[in-house]
Amino acid sequence: MKSNDGYKYGVDDLPPLRHLLVLSVQHLMLMFMSLGLPILFCGQIGASREVTASVISFSMLAAGIGSVLQSLRLRYLGSGYLCPNVCGPSYFSLSLSAAWIGGIPLMRGMIIFAGLVEMILAPLVRKLKRIFPPYVVGLVVAMVGVSIIKTSVSSMFGLRFHGDSVSGTDILTGFFTLLVMVFSNVWGKGFLKMYCLLVGIVAGWLFAALLMPGYDISAAALGKVPFFAFPSMPWGMSNISFDPGMMIPFLVIAVSGSLKSFGNLLASQKISRPELERVDFRPIRNGLLTDGLSTSLAGFMGAMAVDTSSSNVGLAGSTGVLSRWIATTAGILFSLFAFFPRFTLFVSHMPRPVLGASIVFAGCFMVMAGFREMFHEYWDQKRTFVVGIALFMGLSTAILPELYARTPGFMRTFFTDPLPTATIVAVVMNLLLDLDRFFRRQESNSPR
Repeated sequence: MKSNDGYKYGVDDLPPLRHLLVLSVQHLMLMFMSLGLPILFCGQIGASREVTASVISFSMLAAGIGSVLQSLRLRYLGSGYLCPNVCGPSYFSLSLSAAWIGGIPLMRGMIIFAGLVEMILAPLVRKLKRIFPPYVVGLVVAMVGVSIIKTSVSSMFGLRFHGDSVSGTDILTGFFTLLVMVFSNVWGKGFLKMYCLLVGIVAGWLFAALLMPGYDISAAALGKVPFFAFPSMPWGMSNISFDPGMMIPFLVIAVSGSLKSFGNLLASQKISRPELERVDFRPIRNGLLTDGLSTSLAGFMGAMAVDTSSSNVGLAGSTGVLSRWIATTAGILFSLFAFFPRFTLFVSHMPRPVLGASIVFAGCFMVMAGFREMFHEYWDQKRTFVVGIALFMGLSTAILPELYARTPGFMRTFFTDPLPTATIVAVVMNLLLDLDRFFRRQESNSPR
């Protein structure tokens, strides 16, 4: 089972059943935390308890099915990597706008449209071979980790909304959880090292329950929720509508979402197949096609849009457990839990500092793996400016969001997140600074 690179389970290895289930639970914990998005979404539109339960259940089904499809290795579908799906934060704001304008039916229609755009863009990925040299690939991988800094650190400090006060108990819980994970990964062996995230979550949750009884969900609250229930679509959600006025914003966010998934898939390939000297674009193309299909499927179901998960990719890299069968199992379990709302409610009450520490732990690996790839070969002035300017512009979207809020609408859409922004700027700068090489080739090929 052990590969030449020291990983416990390689991308095609099938772990024993007991390990497969527990390793899948680690990824499930991160997937469950994305359910905060549909809960927040339904709260913002004033949805009834029935509609909220429906959106959450169908979001779990869409993400679970997408995770299974992504782990497959079919001719046109599936990257064949451990790259699960979760409710996509990229689409949250626009989905909310669509629901305010035309209700759930309009949200469904626009998410279907965005998924189709992603599917149309997927075959074009083969054209990217020349504009993604290894050091740009390394930058994209690093930015996958950087893009989750804001969410992870704010959660680790127990923050839910902008302006919330920070509790010392939340900080203590977050850092305690993170240290348990790190110590288990660095100094642990066998079980402790392989299940470091799960060990940290359990320890952090118990620690929070001792310090803050409010983080413990009561049996009375659980008793109000049925143990088993079939997901159903309430009246008013069954229609699908479109708004031509919202197609441009959803088109742009679909391109941005494709770039984010492109980065996650690149990162998955890099940690799963480190022997590759050049990017293999076929599984990347199939992965993007699957991501678009999963997004459209979510729209048909009446779910929130789904997306590939940076946190789960980082967890795979940090533990060295890369088996795609873990994504298959986690996806099946996530879909099954859509029929058990009581369990879903229980897991969704994981303390935010514990969740934040989990994402910080996973993100560290992505940042450092990207840096190692960037500096693997020789470095020159061209690379300094390509990477430096891309980092400046990408990080500025997180540091100065109010600046981009005042820019023209088209530009603002591409400057909302470090990952797509840094990717776009790096590609453009790399092409511009390669013009001299292009002209020299033209001169050498011209007849004397």
